[in-house]
Amino acid sequence: MYIPAPIRSGQLDGSAASARRTRRPNPLRLAAPASALLLAAGAPAHALVIGVTEGVSYQAAESQIAPRFEPIAEALSKALKQPVTIKVLISYTSAREALKEQQVDLAFIHPAHVALEAIKGGRYQALAWTSGFTAYKVSLLCKEPQPISDWKSIAGKGLVMPDADSITAVITRAMLREQGLQPTALKLTNTRYQDAVPFYVQNGFAAYGATAASGVVKSWKDGGGNVCAQSRAVPIKQWLVSRKLDAATAGAARDTLLGLAQSDAGKRALATSTYTGFVAPSAEVETALMSWLGI
Repeated sequence: MYIPAPIRSGQLDGSAASARRTRRPNPLRLAAPASALLLAAGAPAHALVIGVTEGVSYQAAESQIAPRFEPIAEALSKALKQPVTIKVLISYTSAREALKEQQVDLAFIHPAHVALEAIKGGRYQALAWTSGFTAYKVSLLCKEPQPISDWKSIAGKGLVMPDADSITAVITRAMLREQGLQPTALKLTNTRYQDAVPFYVQNGFAAYGATAASGVVKSWKDGGGNVCAQSRAVPIKQWLVSRKLDAATAGAARDTLLGLAQSDAGKRALATSTYTGFVAPSAEVETALMSWLGI
């Protein structure tokens, strides 16, 4: 099984040094965008590409996603001294294709299983995890008063969960296998969006509903519903870096992402993204999750 190697900021080669050329600043360019300034200063013409996917079980349009990441792209552009562009990967198919063909240099990937597939394939390695999203757990909503004690007893009952290729569904199937049940032992129903899951349980179309949306779980419990089981924790929003990128650039990108929450400018960039910061990943946790999730 592939174990991602950590990036060390000390692993530098000559490419970063050779990219630093100096010219006298032109005051007429001071109001230009950072990417234009970088090009004018003699930075590499090649633009690094960030691929972004935000999942399929939430309702987010492509036009809403890119603007949220533009300040982070700007911060990376300044740190790496070259332009950085954003490529929205609106479907998992497009995300997998982009990662398989290494069409993007950096990637912000939700869901975890798509990120872990790319890591296991050896084309990418983890750069950072998203703070507040390192312990994503699936809850099984139910009307029963007690948690599930005998998992074999739920065979044949109805279970609704989001899109079959969502991380929630992938975790739910792993939960069942962990308890000695094949997913096919239950009557499975899929609904695209997580906020539709409670409807099925409330109206008797399913005995259990799988969701990891905290707002959905809270509303369900506030309305008198119960949670019969929870999964183990999974980090679900991950930054990846292509192994084609040189170590110096990858290290600088990592340091920039991890340091955003430490400065006022970085906090402003994060505010636009709606995230609070990024933390260093764990290769050990990723390896264990690949096995548990069946990747």
